[in-house]
Amino acid sequence: MSSSQSRVGRVVRRSFRAIVIVALVAMIGSAPSLVAASSATAAIGTTYYPVAGAGSTWSANALQQWIRNVFDNYRWKVTFDDSGSSAGRQLFSQGTVDFGVSEIPYQLAGSDSPDPRPARKFAYVPIVAGGTAFMYNLAIGGQRVTNLRLSGEVVAKIFTGVITKWNDPAIAADNPKLSLPGITIVPVVRSDGSGTTAQLTSWMRAQYPSIWTAYCAKAGKANCGITSNYPVVPGSAFIGQQGSNGVAGLVAQGKSVGAITYVEESYALNARFPVAKVLNAAGYYTEPTASNVAVSLLAAVINKDEKSPDYLTANLKGVYGNGDPRTYPLSSYSYMIIPTAVEGNFTEDKGLTLADFASYFLCEGQQQAEVLGYSPLPINLAQGGLEQVQKIPGGNPKNKNISGCNNPTFSSDGTNKVANEAPQPRACDKQGTDQCLTGTGGAPAVTASSGKAGGKAPAVAGVAGATVGGGAVGGTTVGGTTTAITGAAGETTPGAVDGVATGLASAGEAVLASSPVDLPGREIPVPTLLLMILAAVTALVAVLLPPVVARRRATVGRSLVRRLRPVRKPRVPRTALRATEPGNASADAFTASESSSSSR
Repeated sequence: MSSSQSRVGRVVRRSFRAIVIVALVAMIGSAPSLVAASSATAAIGTTYYPVAGAGSTWSANALQQWIRNVFDNYRWKVTFDDSGSSAGRQLFSQGTVDFGVSEIPYQLAGSDSPDPRPARKFAYVPIVAGGTAFMYNLAIGGQRVTNLRLSGEVVAKIFTGVITKWNDPAIAADNPKLSLPGITIVPVVRSDGSGTTAQLTSWMRAQYPSIWTAYCAKAGKANCGITSNYPVVPGSAFIGQQGSNGVAGLVAQGKSVGAITYVEESYALNARFPVAKVLNAAGYYTEPTASNVAVSLLAAVINKDEKSPDYLTANLKGVYGNGDPRTYPLSSYSYMIIPTAVEGNFTEDKGLTLADFASYFLCEGQQQAEVLGYSPLPINLAQGGLEQVQKIPGGNPKNKNISGCNNPTFSSDGTNKVANEAPQPRACDKQGTDQCLTGTGGAPAVTASSGKAGGKAPAVAGVAGATVGGGAVGGTTVGGTTTAITGAAGETTPGAVDGVATGLASAGEAVLASSPVDLPGREIPVPTLLLMILAAVTALVAVLLPPVVARRRATVGRSLVRRLRPVRKPRVPRTALRATEPGNASADAFTASESSSSSR
């Protein structure tokens, strides 16, 4: 019995070794190529895989244009949900999106919210600079005002409910040539978490702390810091709207005469509405033009500590009080929050797309910044941004440096060309008894009639081709004649880049070119593949080995049975038995006869 068991064991071991050897040979043969492919993928992505982001509405007009550009030219698919900076930071932290966009970093100093940094590894990349503008809808004598001026203190008092009428003496002092109406001021603020709100409240907290603190207390805010969620006092004239499109769209309506809001200037340009000139530290009322913003940001204190989690973020207090006459006080720039490790759903192929997209907007995309209503990034921010892009896993490091960067702010000696060439403000923009009559923002070409406040012809400016009450939102007439808001068929646009409208669609959403895109398959990592092969080998052994063992046991068993069975004597035929019996004559005769014949 022990001998048979030994034979069965040897058969089982030989079968198992054969199966394992075949599997190992297959694994060893394929491993080098798989390892090489895995190493290459870890270094640089192999396919431009679609990426998705969310966040800032302040930056959205620029981002959506760049997204259209890279899809039309390179077929890189990037999507962006302008759900607000707070949502962008949260979604990135949760790993729901590949990148976030915000005007403020995580854990902003002085914030009323903890806003913790995400567990996933990340870095900040500057996107584009711009000015937080005050878009308004105001009329005198049936014509829209386009040359309004406001001091910083007046702005702070309007957005804290201290000044509630347009004919307030403080506003009249800023506008010596306007006979302003005694109608209610309606501040339109963001109802969602907004980086634009954080920018405005940061400015008010730094420049007018007593005004802001008093308002926060009135609104029941325990922590009166910088906030992304604007506090509203119940019963006030304040109106909350979601998104930059929401606040700008409401102000642009014909029924909204008296309204004012805060948005990035591009929204006023798209709506063809004016923005207020704001008094700067040098005593001039200025607009958030590209050149004014570029000059302003020269005073920003940028975090240059590469080991800091807030590297490339800026302290804007120096911008608020910049003494250059060409500055706009509420100038800033926004950030893209990028992943720096392969975690969750982020892969090297996504990194290839994201890194090339970021390099595009830091360089070539900045050529379009001004026409889109923004200001191109200066060389220091662009260079720092390109260095951050190198941290995106899967990105191609080739051509990601200043030498090949087609940014309009760079000159041959590395100075900020836009800032050096920025024009000085006109004498009529200086604080005093004079006032410029030309329009601003989305109505820059309209000139007001001259006249003194209270005179026969108050100095106002009407938007060409429209009357008050005739504003249109998204191509829909509201209460009168239609004013052009970009994107609708047959309407003019405030600016176009390479024949593509830079504004918004009639539904208020960004226009995105799209077509079906085949999504590439993902390669299986080598460790996972080896485990899969081992599992397959185990399953194969489990399936094939039992029948082999069973058949072998059956064969060995039959052999043993034959050996151990008793030996039986051969069976003798009955006729033979009869022949040998005594007295059987016929048998004896046959035998005798046969013997006789044979002898013969």
